Amino acid sequence: MIWNGIFILSYPILASFGLIFIGITYLFSTFSKIITRIKPDRSKKIVVATEWEILPQSQEFFEAKLEKQILFGPSAVKLRRKDGVPSVLNDYVFGKKIKSIEQGFILEKWKSLDLKELPNFDICLYDPSKDSLRILTTITCFDWHLAEEKEQQLLFKWFDGTQGGECLVEV
Repeated sequence: MIWNGIFILSYPILASFGLIFIGITYLFSTFSKIITRIKPDRSKKIVVATEWEILPQSQEFFEAKLEKQILFGPSAVKLRRKDGVPSVLNDYVFGKKIKSIEQGFILEKWKSLDLKELPNFDICLYDPSKDSLRILTTITCFDWHLAEEKEQQLLFKWFDGTQGGECLVEV
């Protein structure tokens, strides 16, 4: 009985607060609509096309155009020869990690740009005189390097954060 009386007496106060809240929300909504009509359209986006840039680590032999940038990670690029000769390189996407050796260039060929499938790279040897791309090995981590060059052998080392390894390849 007491609770019924409290409810009956407080109901008009609660209902009026609810109506005031709905009214204030409606006013802010219409105010926001008016402001968005007044301000200039800022939805225009400027798309910046990346340009071809010379890769200094390739002894200025390659030019690269950014294809994909992984946040806090490597970049995927399209490669072309600086001398303008059509090449097998145009068909693939590579990493910016390039190493020049006596037989040609060591390149990191990306198998996919899909983040679910990365990292998964073919380490290739590009011979510019024959314009040939030969797969040496597959490495499934971003952190790899050419550790040692012997006469006809290359030693690659890699580390994926938990484990490391080596791969010896005949050239």
